[in-house]
Amino acid sequence: MDGTKNMKKKEHGNQEKAEDEAVFLRREIGLLPAVSFVIGTVVGSGIFIAPKGVLMNSGSVGLSLLVWVLSGVLSMFGALCYAELGTSFTKSGGHYIYLRETLGPLPAFLRIWVEFIFIRPAVTSYISLAFGRYVVEPFYAPCAAPTVLIKLVSVLAVMFVMAVNCWSVTMASRTQVTLMFIKMFALVLIIVPGFIALAKGKTTNFENGFEVDSLTLDRLPLAFYNGLYAYGGWFNLNYVTEEIVNPNRNIPLAIILSMVTVTIFYVLVNVAYYTMMTPSELLMSDAVAVTFANRALPGLALVIPILVALSCLGTLNGGCFTSPRMLFVGAREGQWPTIFSMIHIRRRTPLPAVLLMYPLTLLMLINGEIYQLINFASFARWFFIALAPLGMLIHRYRFPHHPRPFKVPVVIAVIFTVVCFFIVGLSLYSDPWNTGRSCALTLTGVPVYYLTVYRFRLPNRLKHIFRKTHILADMLMRKRISKLRSQSVNKFVCNIE
Repeated sequence: MDGTKNMKKKEHGNQEKAEDEAVFLRREIGLLPAVSFVIGTVVGSGIFIAPKGVLMNSGSVGLSLLVWVLSGVLSMFGALCYAELGTSFTKSGGHYIYLRETLGPLPAFLRIWVEFIFIRPAVTSYISLAFGRYVVEPFYAPCAAPTVLIKLVSVLAVMFVMAVNCWSVTMASRTQVTLMFIKMFALVLIIVPGFIALAKGKTTNFENGFEVDSLTLDRLPLAFYNGLYAYGGWFNLNYVTEEIVNPNRNIPLAIILSMVTVTIFYVLVNVAYYTMMTPSELLMSDAVAVTFANRALPGLALVIPILVALSCLGTLNGGCFTSPRMLFVGAREGQWPTIFSMIHIRRRTPLPAVLLMYPLTLLMLINGEIYQLINFASFARWFFIALAPLGMLIHRYRFPHHPRPFKVPVVIAVIFTVVCFFIVGLSLYSDPWNTGRSCALTLTGVPVYYLTVYRFRLPNRLKHIFRKTHILADMLMRKRISKLRSQSVNKFVCNIE
């Protein structure tokens, strides 16, 4: 009898161990993958698309370069603030967790609301559109590429990165490391010929670089939106805090190393662009890197678009890896549908959170245009980015003894917060249509929060539908763990804490 009891206890212990292994994300991301995720997410379509938007809204070569430098400095300040937040609050979830811990549940809910409704779909759409453009355009040059074909290739790119992120965390991180080195090689390939030409005295485009006559103050925030869009992604590492090895050391170190590297490379790339192209030529180009390659590297004119497309693919992969973690954590905290908190029992990936973002992404990709999508997503994105360091400062004042392994100077947090709110506020005047829609969609989350989260005042019929949906999803994704132990079958488990 004792032997039977011991065997049952052992089986019960093994079952609990299997469940624990299945439902928790593991710390598998070291310093190099962490740096790769930041650089790999930041360096993507932005540096190959945004130069046109920055120049168009700043009005001169010199001022556009200044916007690139200031955007890099501002992004560095923000990254340092997020390094403190990431080491102070060690849960995954990024913006969502920091807003929940510092400002309360409503701002946190609004952040995941806009992330799911339009920020991540818009960001994924314009990056994938850039990928499609750089893949298709070389085959049709000098004619315009068919829009339908560009969007079809973009859809395929989104499907590919979602498949990778559903399959394995390790595969996604290794893909990101590989694509990071390809991205940096692409930037070096642009910088070197540009600076060789600059050393030979080709400085015509830099003469009278600060012509302020064409500058209008109302367009300047849009120039910064384009610059900050190119630097966007420095906060993505904070979404996966629970999966980073030694986060107190690796988060600040990875952020600082990656942002300094990216800022230097971005400024050098833009100098190279202006060395080989006139401002009017850059404004007329829909694929700046392709135009540059035709001028500076005619023998490698087909190689540059391939490298740029792979850079965009790396950014898509990084965003697809990190953003679903926010929805995963929101569901785990009880502020988002529980299906988003389910993870694969063997792959250990938040598969439902990845897949359920695809329909809205596809819809926005089909109907969107790159520069409109940038302005549309940037308002809400930067509003909540500004709220996070504001909450950090308030939390410092309210809880001065809270452990903070990394502490950013107050002046940096204040400068970053004030500048972000200024840019966000002025953009409502610069582009009222796109930023106004973004603001309105953000506010729609307020009644949703009070109806579904704060008091859960839903009609009984809807409650019944939600219960049935959850039961069905649980049946599909959990099954019986005992069966999973006895058979090598790929099933799922629900992580409800």
